[in-house]
Amino acid sequence: MSGTASGTATTSGRAWRNWAGNVTSRPAREVTPASVDELSAAVRQAAQDGLRVKAVGTGHSFTAVAATDGVMVRPDLLTGIRRVDREAMTVTVEAGTPLKRLNVALAREGLSLTNMGDIMEQTVSGAISTGTHGTGRESGSLAAQVTALELVTADGSVLTCSREENPEVFAAARIGLGALGIVTAVTFAVEPVFLLTAREEPMPLDRVLAEFDQLWAENEHFEFYWFPHTANTNTKRNNRSAGPERPVSRVRGWLEDEVLSNGLFQAVNWVGRAVPATIPPLAEISSRALSARTYTDIPYKVFTSPRRVRFVEMEYAVPRAALADTLRELKAMVDRSPLRISFPVEVRTAPADDITLSTASGRDSAYVAVHMFKGTPYRAYFTAAERILTAHEGRPHWGKVHTRDADHLAGVYPRFGEFTALRDRLDPDRRFRNDYLRRVLGS
Repeated sequence: MSGTASGTATTSGRAWRNWAGNVTSRPAREVTPASVDELSAAVRQAAQDGLRVKAVGTGHSFTAVAATDGVMVRPDLLTGIRRVDREAMTVTVEAGTPLKRLNVALAREGLSLTNMGDIMEQTVSGAISTGTHGTGRESGSLAAQVTALELVTADGSVLTCSREENPEVFAAARIGLGALGIVTAVTFAVEPVFLLTAREEPMPLDRVLAEFDQLWAENEHFEFYWFPHTANTNTKRNNRSAGPERPVSRVRGWLEDEVLSNGLFQAVNWVGRAVPATIPPLAEISSRALSARTYTDIPYKVFTSPRRVRFVEMEYAVPRAALADTLRELKAMVDRSPLRISFPVEVRTAPADDITLSTASGRDSAYVAVHMFKGTPYRAYFTAAERILTAHEGRPHWGKVHTRDADHLAGVYPRFGEFTALRDRLDPDRRFRNDYLRRVLGS
């Protein structure tokens, strides 16, 4: 259940840093409310003190979406499941709950989310607010699985929304960037826990791109990783299974997921950062390090993987039909450039949804994510990739590095004006604004 201990407020100039280490801020005050009432009071007090307010989760965004020099709200005490409604097949959870804790709790109840991203360290509210997604033919992002929201607005009042109640707020606040209020509870659609069979195997990039439409159509969840400087990919297909449960063995899981995918990959990136000329041959080795495997397990154990090697990431959603051309152009750019890229490019998909500022709003989408190892200069690579992704009508992920501003974004999001008009109504004094929101939403 949610915390009942009294919350805390501290005045401190200590710096906050995100997971990747590329964003820092120094809030004037931090608060850790233990209830929605305490959070409302903190927002009202901030207004009296003339301070902006931002909530922060685990810092897994690569943008400054949560940074503030005002009041930083930490939701550490706003955790736990409020209610499981088996008739409606929904679960309502406090917004500060880590996704990992939610998934474990749901499994105990014999329930599961339909789809999820590839990590589960984020808080529920942070994950939905920035548009966190996995890959799916019919099932969309985490936010697309939300059926109701509760949020504290700029005047300290508590607003609930769903398709029936405040539907215009619901359409926008599921991916609200923290601009409309502070999310305090989220209701997800859930279903009885099921099994997924994952099939992972290497495949040449040319084949993946030539057969992409077929691979997408034949699998509930398809994704792949292309290794720059090679013609190789690793593919992953997840489909529902009648069982039996056949998880990855503990020894093989440790060897492949910890030793190879994290330990050895970390070492490869250290070497590549120190001696960039070694990256192409090392990429060839890395792309062949993992052998094919098939396993069957409950959803969160299939969808998610440990990610211990730190990096900086940019991701764009392009129309799904543009994916093959986009990847071919990206590969050609890398091949003719002096860039040395040690991290694979990740490709996933999502169906069109009806969320105002979703990267998949109104169109079937493919996601292209480029990464650079933490501490490695990334701007030249990201700039060149961004030029290609933008040319294919790409929309940047709100929680990942990009350079776009409100003028540009208004042209790629048909409902952009709808969102900013709602923001004018809910937060006319811009209590929840920061520098990032000023850039991407305008003043």
